Amino acid sequence: MLTAIVLIDADVSLIPEVASKVAAIPGVAEVFSVTGDIDIIAMVRVDEHDDLAQVISDKIGKVEGVIGMTTYLAFQTFSQSDLDEAFHIGLD
Repeated sequence: MLTAIVLIDADVSLIPEVASKVAAIPGVAEVFSVTGDIDIIAMVRVDEHDDLAQVISDKIGKVEGVIGMTTYLAFQTFSQSDLDEAFHIGLD
């Protein structure tokens, strides 16, 4: 599974609509409206590398109200549940 974090600049008057449309795109796992320099963060999770271009460029980038995007690809996940499991290995 490939994960991309997409930072989305949106037309301020359309943030809720943009977030809803992005959330409805297959491959988009989560969407957050956030404070700071960007307006929306979308977590994209797909099985194939080629799917990233389809979801991010062909779908998210074409949503009305999206002004710009910056995308980061995740190399490794360090969730709390993963860390908890790692520290409990061999302690039974």
